[in-house]
Order: sequence, then structure tokens, then C-alpha cells
Amino acid sequence: MAKLNLVSALNMALDQEMARQSRMLILGEDVGREGGVFRVTDGLQKKYGADRVVDTPLAESAIVGAALGLAAGGMLPVAEIQFEGFLHVAMDQLCNQIGRYRSRSRGRYQLGLVIRVPWGGGIHAPEHHSESPEALLAHTPGLTVVQPSNPYEAKGLLLSALRLGEPVVFCEPKRIYRAIKAEVPEADYTVPIGKASVARKGKDLTIVAWGAMMREALEAAEELQAAGASAEVIDLRTLSPMDSETVVESVRKTGRLVIAHEAPRTLGLGAEIAARVSEEALTSLLAPIERVTGFDTVMPLSQLEDYYLPDHRRVLAGARKALAT
Repeated sequence: MAKLNLVSALNMALDQEMARQSRMLILGEDVGREGGVFRVTDGLQKKYGADRVVDTPLAESAIVGAALGLAAGGMLPVAEIQFEGFLHVAMDQLCNQIGRYRSRSRGRYQLGLVIRVPWGGGIHAPEHHSESPEALLAHTPGLTVVQPSNPYEAKGLLLSALRLGEPVVFCEPKRIYRAIKAEVPEADYTVPIGKASVARKGKDLTIVAWGAMMREALEAAEELQAAGASAEVIDLRTLSPMDSETVVESVRKTGRLVIAHEAPRTLGLGAEIAARVSEEALTSLLAPIERVTGFDTVMPLSQLEDYYLPDHRRVLAGARKALAT
């Protein structure tokens, strides 16, 4: 057991799986000699060689297209897109080709590959470096979309993604890459894809979050506890396929729901969660569902980034509003 940050936990997962699976390789911009812009692949090219950790040109469509071809040929490619805003360049390959591959072949063929992407805001980066477009991916049939919230979850979810045998977009919340540490087993383990986690039990309201927003949700729950209110906090983990059963079960118990995410409010995943809860647990609701989200604007530049991103104070305000009804 080692106390690791998110970067080190992901590096450990990639290292262990490369040692286990000789058909696995990593490709992307600066992933080899530089170890990735966030150093997630640091040391892997030196250990496994330039044939298995491949520095590519600055061409996201080519990176994802090459991953498709490699997977179709029986390899296990792990493609890194340097920032989530650059993923749009490869949406044709990702959505029109990779996402449809199983359906197009009438189930005869499938693609085992992982697209790793640093995700979301919080590091005061330039334009196209801080968005959270997970709704675009979750809306695309054929793609599994995963976003870990801490180092333990990150290693276990990435190992699960590498063994799933399906296309996975693995969204890595960059503002907690080095912000938190957790005990991470050096031994092999997995965290199930498609299953949410009850990170904190409670009885008065439910807070649903994922990725970096889990830190804010848990901090808000601590402040609520000090004020005499008990919040159950659910880490969605997998955004598609979404585990709405765990959320609905919690809301049936607590009667109140707050959903927190970085992405813009309109048509964000919070709207889908709210719709499912309304369909399946309407009579259990004691108050309107509260959404704590980013704004319906482009992500602002660094001076306003902290204002744009929801923090524990905004989650707390949403929770208090739900509790007051």
C-alpha cells in the first residue's frame, strides 16, 4: 500500500497492465520522452521502449484513428488526448467510427481501447484546456465514459477500462491530479465500471457528483453534518452507462437531491439524473431537485475560472435550499 496522488496511481495502473499485456501500447503527444504533459506516462517509454510508448504528431484525429486501427488489429491501444478541448478534432473517429463499430458489424467485432483525456478546469489554463464536455460523449451510443474522483478509484477504474474490451473514454480531472493523496494498493485490483459508489452515508439529502466535484461535495457534507444535517454523497464514477439505480435508491431514503457538476447547466448530465429520479422516485421527493453547475457560457479565462467552477460553498447553498423546503 502506498500513498499516491492521482498521477502516480494512473501511472502505476498503466505500468502494471503494460507488464501484464504485451499487446498494450500507449500513443499520444509527448507521452514518451516527456512522460505526458501531466507526467502520467512518465518513465514508461524508457521501461517499455519507443515501440510501445509512441510519441505522435500533433494530430488528434490521427491519434484516435490510429487507435481504432490498432484495436481492430488485436492490439490494446491507450491513446492520450492532451486536453479535453482537443478531443473535438477527433469526434468523427470517436463517435462515427469507434462508437458504431460493434453495431456496424452486427455484433461480430468489438474494439478494446482506452482514450485518456485530462478533464475540466481548475488549473488556470488557456482556452480549450478546461472544459467538461462529458454530455457529448455520454450521448454517443457505443462509448463507455468514466471519471474517477480520487487516486484509489483512478487506478481501479483504469485497470477495469483496460480489461473491458470496449471503447472507453477515461476522463481524468486535472485539478485533482496532485491535489489529493490516498492509500493505493500496489497489488492488482479493479473498481467496477457502471456502478456508482456511496462515498458517504446519510439520511437527510442526497448529493450526486463525480470527478473533481466529489471533493467539493464531501466538504459540503462535512459542513452540513456540523450543522446537524446528514448528507449521503454518491460518486457516479461511470457517466455512461449511468447507474441511476443507486441514485434513485438513495433519494427514496432521503427525499432530497442535489446534483453537482462542472459542465454547463443546460443539457448537462445533471438534467438526465434529475429526469430519471423524477420518473422513478417522484413521490419520494420532499423538495425540488437542485442543480449546482457551471454556467451556460464558454469556460472563462483564468481570472474568472474560480467563479465559474462550482465549489463546496455553492453545493452547500444548494443543499440548504433543498433542506429548507
